Amino acid sequence: MIVYGIPNCNTVKKAQDWLKENNIVFEFHDFKKKGITAEKLNEWCNAFGWETVLNRKGLTWKKLSKEAQLEINNQALAIAYLVAHTSAIKRPIIEKNNTPVLVGFDVAKYEQTLL
Repeated sequence: MIVYGIPNCNTVKKAQDWLKENNIVFEFHDFKKKGITAEKLNEWCNAFGWETVLNRKGLTWKKLSKEAQLEINNQALAIAYLVAHTSAIKRPIIEKNNTPVLVGFDVAKYEQTLL
């Protein structure tokens, strides 16, 4: 299992704590340091929808002008933006057996999917 995110994100910390409490072994991929490929983002967007993978609640997105936000209106444009601005990826994203299974942190969804 791989947890994708950034280490100083509170939601990522909550997810990691939950995984540890439930004795679930995982690898952490820090996409601020290791980056993320357009191919991987495309997998996630196909699994969850690009509008879910793009974190519109975060500061990175909010720093964009309204015009720039409106221009990101499809999966290809969202992926191009996210490759360049990894902080705008919704976190964490969890893959199990190389398949994207969860985005964000919700205890009920984690219990249902991972236990």
